[in-house]
Formats: sequence, C-alpha cells, structure tokens
Amino acid sequence: MSEKHMKSAKKSHKKIWWSIGIVALILLIAGGVKAYTMYTSAQKVANQAYQKSKTPTARNVSKVIKNKDPLNVLILGTDTGALGRKTKGLSDTMIVASLNAQKETTYMTSIPRDTEVSINNTTQKINAAYTIGGASQSIKSVQNLLDVPIDFYIVMNMGGLKELVNSVGGVDVTPTLTFKYGSANVKKGVKTHLTGKEALSYSRMRYDDPDGDYGRQKRQRQVILAVVRKALTISSVTRFQSILNSVQKNMKTNLTFNDMLALRFSYKNASHHIKSNTLEGESETIDGLSYQVASMTERRKISNKIRKELGLANTTKLTDSSSSSDTTTSSTTTQSSSSTTASSTSSGYSNASSSTNTVNQNSNTGSPTTGP
Repeated sequence: MSEKHMKSAKKSHKKIWWSIGIVALILLIAGGVKAYTMYTSAQKVANQAYQKSKTPTARNVSKVIKNKDPLNVLILGTDTGALGRKTKGLSDTMIVASLNAQKETTYMTSIPRDTEVSINNTTQKINAAYTIGGASQSIKSVQNLLDVPIDFYIVMNMGGLKELVNSVGGVDVTPTLTFKYGSANVKKGVKTHLTGKEALSYSRMRYDDPDGDYGRQKRQRQVILAVVRKALTISSVTRFQSILNSVQKNMKTNLTFNDMLALRFSYKNASHHIKSNTLEGESETIDGLSYQVASMTERRKISNKIRKELGLANTTKLTDSSSSSDTTTSSTTTQSSSSTTASSTSSGYSNASSSTNTVNQNSNTGSPTTGP
C-alpha cells in the first residue's frame, strides 16, 4: 500500500535573507565590514559563480526585477564534492523560492528528490535531472512538473556546505530525533555544536528518519538557517574572506552581480515572512525503483499556490484531461501517463528531445552530462 507523506508548512519570523542563497548573504554582510573591500571581493566571487542557463527564461527577468514583481529562484543542493564523490551528482535538495517584495514574503516549495518525472521520454527521479543535463534540465523538469516559471537558479554542492559551516566556526542545532550517521552523533532536543563534517552528515541522513527524505530536507534547512544566523554576526574580515572562498569554489548561478544587488535592495523585505510547503507524493515502485508520484491534482494545487504568490492566473495546463491517469501502476515497465512530459504542449515550456537512459539511483554516477 502506498504511503502519503504530509507536507511541511512551518512559518519563520526570523529576518533572514537565505532563500536567495549564499551570495545574497555575502552582500548583506558586506555592508558592515570594510564595505568597499567586501564589495569588490563579493563582486569577484559573483562573477566567477555566474553560469548562464541554456534554458531560456520563461519571461523577461530584467523587467520583473525592475518592476519589483514576484519572482522564482530554483535552489539546488547537489551531492558532488562531498564524502569523496567526484561525479556531477544528483540534486538531493530542490526548492522553488517565490519572492514577493510587496507582500514581504518568501514562499518555499520543496520537491522530494524521488519525485517521478519524464525526461526525454524516460521515467526518472527528478534529482537525476541535474546529472542528465545540469541546472538547465533541472529548470525544465521543474517547469514541466509544476507549470511555473523559473527566473533564476542557484546550485550549491554538499562539499560546499561542509566548507561553509567551517568558515563560520561551526553551527548550533537542536535535533528533532536521536541518531548516529557518519560523523554526526546527536540526541533529540539537546542543543549540539556541529563542525562542517558533522553538519554534512547531519544533513545527509534519511534512512533512519521516520520522515525519510522529507525529514532530511528539514534538517538541511535547519543547518542553512544556522549558517546564516552565524554569518550575520561575523565582523572579522579574515572570516568573511573564508566564507567568500567556500562560496567561490562550490556555487554556480545565473544571477549576475547586478541582479544580486537589485535583489538585495528591492527584495530584502521578502524575508520578513517565510512560508514553506512540500509537493506530496505517493510511494510507488517502478522497474524496481522507489518513486514519489505526485498526482495531477497535487501538482495543480502546488502550481496554483506558487502562481498565486507570483500574481499569475491558475494553471490551464495541469488538467485531468492532460493525462489518462494521475498515478503510476506499481512494478510495471510502462511509463506512467501522469509523469511530467517533456513536450512543450503539455507543459508550456520547451524541452530537449533527445533520448536518455534511466539514471542509476543506487549510485552517484549517471549519464554523460552537460553544463547548466
């Protein structure tokens, strides 16, 4: 019997600018520590982190920022550069952050890593999109899955998380469960100081978590928030430079430095009210692999929530008539008709047409990859 996961909907009242990613955090800090030096250093890092997406944006992002309209940022956390991994890796963390400057809100939608999608007419888990085609394919897959525009993306690898935690001198967290995994050894309810290596292990565990990947996503957000809180108190130029170095080696984004400045000054109040949600799915087995299959009804519901945050009309593409079924039959070799299709007619966004093999989800290797 399939098990339906409950969504996470926690509100945060902390004035923390983390939804745009680590570079925007740097811009915040730069205002308080030798501003000019930090400004130029941040600009250099931003220029090196910049990587244009091969997927055209669904709308004019320059106009969106100029008008201070709500926008979407896709945040990807990859498993490359951590625990000895050298491959391109999978995007184990996928969050669509919807920023609304006028309402002073950030609406964060987490997409489970095992969510079933169709990439080039092949059933895949959505975290394999990054392995197959980099950030560009991840953007296409999310746009097709939820029928929402992705204006920007940020990729941070898990190895970068380790370095980032060390650069701020470690972080404090209060675990919601007791477990041992890798370098992490924590007890429920006991405030614990984590080094970078410990924080990485703490963020990666999922098999001993009763909430599985959903629980891991919560712990990843917990660590990132702790990093931001710590970073905002830093006044040391040396420590600040350490943060810059960790970001420089571990992040890619299609945000230009000017985009970051515009977001810093026009959208900073969007962090006043942070809301979160998770795309729900049913556990299904397809070709021997475990997937989370989101029904068309669930996809439409999440899509409309995000579109409402952006001031857009409800989706007209994610309708029951657009597929013959909302679920996938277990243990079958037939691709689910409820999978997100790669064609522009079903999603409203263009996609690649070449075929690809299913990425092996039991290892960290995949098909030959391309850049973002």
